[in-house]
Amino acid sequence: KVMDGTVITEKRTAAVSAIATKYLKQKDLDVLCILGAGPMAVTHYELFTQMFPFKQVKVWSRTRQRVQKFAEMVKGPVQICASVKEAVLDADVLITVTLATEPILFGEWVKPGAHVNAVGACRPNWRELDDELMKNAVLYVDSRAGAMKESGDVILSEAEIFAELGEVVKGTKPALCEKTTVFKSLGMAIEDTVTAKLVYDCWEIENKQKS
Repeated sequence: KVMDGTVITEKRTAAVSAIATKYLKQKDLDVLCILGAGPMAVTHYELFTQMFPFKQVKVWSRTRQRVQKFAEMVKGPVQICASVKEAVLDADVLITVTLATEPILFGEWVKPGAHVNAVGACRPNWRELDDELMKNAVLYVDSRAGAMKESGDVILSEAEIFAELGEVVKGTKPALCEKTTVFKSLGMAIEDTVTAKLVYDCWEIENKQKS
């Protein structure tokens, strides 16, 4: 069987970000901020607005046309922001899904206790987050080995990794929800494998019901 890897990657990435947010968020979730407006931003919006009770969603993109297209695609209200700072201020949860190669999100703008899902900047010389945010927040990753090899945000800031998300899920490392937290997402092969199996199992069940 052949599957569309792009769709699987977009959906499982959003799912992992949602799991990180479930464990690392604070109790009050009023404002969601999304930086970036591509397909990954859409899947994050869809899942996050289903799972969490946000009252406001603020979105920014370098390209006005792209963010307007994003607003038309998603089912729900969106506040389009003219600047990153406008989108970030007062946000309880932030998602960065951009193609930035230099920091666009600065720690001085981030609300204390907010949770950041950093999904873009997936190369060792690319960044989305500045040193202040990376060093002052509690840093979680999906894979220590992957982050130290692939993440410019981690490598260039020399920020200390506190835990892998899997350690939090298993209960071997704490979720420090009262502090500002960053989850650096790079993706792991096991995530694609599990998601692909889930898609295949659902397809198989549907086909058995039709026959």
